[in-house]
Amino acid sequence: MLAIAVLAAGKGTRMKSDRPKVLQPLAGATLVERVMASTATLSPERMLLIVGHQAERVEAELQQHPSKPEFVLQQPQNGTGHAVQQLLAPLADFGGDLLVLNGDVPLLRSETLEALLNSHRNSGNAVTLLTAHLEDPTGYGRVFLDADGAVQEIIEHRDCSDEQRSNTLINAGIYCFHWPRLQQVLPKLSSDNDQGELYLTDTVALLGSAGHQIVDDLSEISGINNRAQLAQCEGMLQERLRQQWMAAGVSFIDPASCTLSEHTRFGRDVIIEPQCHFRGNNTIGDGCRIGPGSLITDSTLEHDVHVVLSMLNGATVSSSCRIGPYAHLRPEAVLARDVRIGNFVEVKKSQLGEGSKVNHLSYIGDAELGCHVNVGAGTITANYDGVSKHRTTIGDGSKTGANSVLVAPIKLGRNVTVGAGSTLTKDVPDNALALGRARQLLKQDWAGSRP
Repeated sequence: MLAIAVLAAGKGTRMKSDRPKVLQPLAGATLVERVMASTATLSPERMLLIVGHQAERVEAELQQHPSKPEFVLQQPQNGTGHAVQQLLAPLADFGGDLLVLNGDVPLLRSETLEALLNSHRNSGNAVTLLTAHLEDPTGYGRVFLDADGAVQEIIEHRDCSDEQRSNTLINAGIYCFHWPRLQQVLPKLSSDNDQGELYLTDTVALLGSAGHQIVDDLSEISGINNRAQLAQCEGMLQERLRQQWMAAGVSFIDPASCTLSEHTRFGRDVIIEPQCHFRGNNTIGDGCRIGPGSLITDSTLEHDVHVVLSMLNGATVSSSCRIGPYAHLRPEAVLARDVRIGNFVEVKKSQLGEGSKVNHLSYIGDAELGCHVNVGAGTITANYDGVSKHRTTIGDGSKTGANSVLVAPIKLGRNVTVGAGSTLTKDVPDNALALGRARQLLKQDWAGSRP
């Protein structure tokens, strides 16, 4: 059996933020969400979040998390040992292992945690901790081993002597305990140290049976205490994602200029031009070419779609469509095959049939366009009457002239032609020509008659 405790009580003063540190965003998820996501393959029986600063806010944001966390209040916050002491009641009858993680260390890989857990269970130790060798270990607790390589004790940096600080083996702050044995020593912790806090590290000497697992990729144990470290972690996470997708057959023209979300999936032979960004849940099909300068959010693109200098949010795009430059597809924009969306066109909550074109300076909202519809420059579907939204329907093969306004609710039949400059307020039958503009007025010799 496995329980996981995430330490998430800290304020994060150095972040200079109104948000709790563990709720700071990183590549589309909060820090603590990333920590919990790294444990998904471990299938724990219980997930416990130890909360303190703005506890209600943390609980509210994570209440619906798939891991179904239990919230344990630490008040006041008096060190990591004090935090884990709060588990004595909720885990009173638990007999398995306890994995302790920090809510501000978001780059841990699930494979690393699996290796730590396996090492702990195979060794029979009371505790196994994650360690690393750092060239500059300043600020980290030092791990001291005996002649057999077992962990003797951990001494926090500020409590080390000058000689002890020369040790480069550091404690990463990730522990796997045999909970029944930890239960026995937690009440014995003392605050007799430089900070006057209860250190979880002191349990190592008390337990008397401790091992360690060295992590090779130092980025995994990067903690976040300020905005600069947040940015560094963002950079490391983005580099991981780009390397992952380049290995899977995606080409980045300028990788460092692009950012990805972990929930974006790419097909093969996708080309990502410079300055492209992906947010949320996206599926990008084989052979797509994105960018330069595009933002794709929560959208699905089938194969061979080209997007240039455009924004897509909540859109569904079928194969062989061409979008941009300077197009904006808003939520529930649905494009069938071979649709063309051009310069300064906005599409919202509308369906466009196969082969239809909206090439220039148009707004299509709450509309349904059939196949091979040609929308002229400056066409507007006037969908809002000040109270409610209304729909526009345009049949197959119809075309609108430049600067047309279709006042919804309105339905245009098949093969309708709308004259340029028309404002239409009534339905138009199949095969008709619709004109809705004022008669042209001419005044001869106007220029000469003016004073």
